[in-house]
Amino acid sequence: MSNTSKQEILPKEPGTPKCAALDHFVLQSLPLAAVIFDRDLKIISANSSALELIEIGKTADATLSAGTNEKIWGNWQSTLLEVIEKGKICRFDNVAFTVAGGQAILEITCAPLRESSTSDIKGGLLLLEDITQRANIKKQLEHTERLAALGKLASKVAHELNNPIDGIMRYINLAKRAISEKGLAKPVEYLEHAGAGLERMVQIITELLEFSRNKYSPLEDMPLDKMIDDSIRFMAPAARAAEIEIEKQYSLPLPKMKVGNLFQVFCNLLKNAIEAMPDGGKVTISCNVSEDNIAIIKFQDTGQGFEPQNSEAIFEPFFTTKTGGKGTGLGLAICRDIMEKAGGKVIAQNAPDQGSIFTVYLPVTE
Repeated sequence: MSNTSKQEILPKEPGTPKCAALDHFVLQSLPLAAVIFDRDLKIISANSSALELIEIGKTADATLSAGTNEKIWGNWQSTLLEVIEKGKICRFDNVAFTVAGGQAILEITCAPLRESSTSDIKGGLLLLEDITQRANIKKQLEHTERLAALGKLASKVAHELNNPIDGIMRYINLAKRAISEKGLAKPVEYLEHAGAGLERMVQIITELLEFSRNKYSPLEDMPLDKMIDDSIRFMAPAARAAEIEIEKQYSLPLPKMKVGNLFQVFCNLLKNAIEAMPDGGKVTISCNVSEDNIAIIKFQDTGQGFEPQNSEAIFEPFFTTKTGGKGTGLGLAICRDIMEKAGGKVIAQNAPDQGSIFTVYLPVTE
């Protein structure tokens, strides 16, 4: 593309509607990349910032699809048509976008354009802001905050351990007294309580160490279905005890993966699903690979689900919805930490009918 073409708005074709809301000079002066399209999603103009940032296609939906993964970010055609038909403004944050220089992080806003005299919607406007540098700085700040959070975690761990430690000491003292009085039944009970307290301490410390670990050792290449099957076998006794059925919905073969602790992610998600159904139920595990090599693994349970406002909070350390000291609040935090290190993500949502769905997105590397 020549320098001249980058300095000019793409020319309007005959018959395209005139959008009085933005003229040539206003569009060019915008610091953001701006693209105007008509009701048929055909691009009729774009400013120089847009031409420098992305490859402009013939239609707005094709332009966005060419740079993003629709399996993750949705159907752009439907989104843009909704902008035009309903006058709805849509905003997408932290969109991974393929540009000429590699990968960029964009904020994308899709807004309707109205005729100034009639207010009729004549087309739409795309605003794209490159926030890659801002996102990188934010990631560095989050890393710094993460280190600071470890100090806070230590105090929380101390608080969590105080109660079981106190209980252990009391039960041990009671056991000593009972033994001295030659009562042999109660010491066994007291020592069992002490053992339960120790097991909880070990669980908290083990999960905290996993969460604070910066790197995970990669495993050898292993089929994805084998890792899922191994996690099912590992959690099978707990599922049977809770009268929970585990159903697999995926076809073989699935690709091989080389992600450290992916087995732990699957075990944690299964354990979370089982504990969400104390009265029994069903866990359905599905897996497929998209055309752009994204493995999508879903764990759906028939439990009570969770409060929608907690969809992000449940991934925070020590946040738990379980009562009676059953959860440490570290399992899902560990899952998200492992997935982010692997270049993927895990999200939570309530199922349409009942229960919850935890979905893992993971790039498949050759």
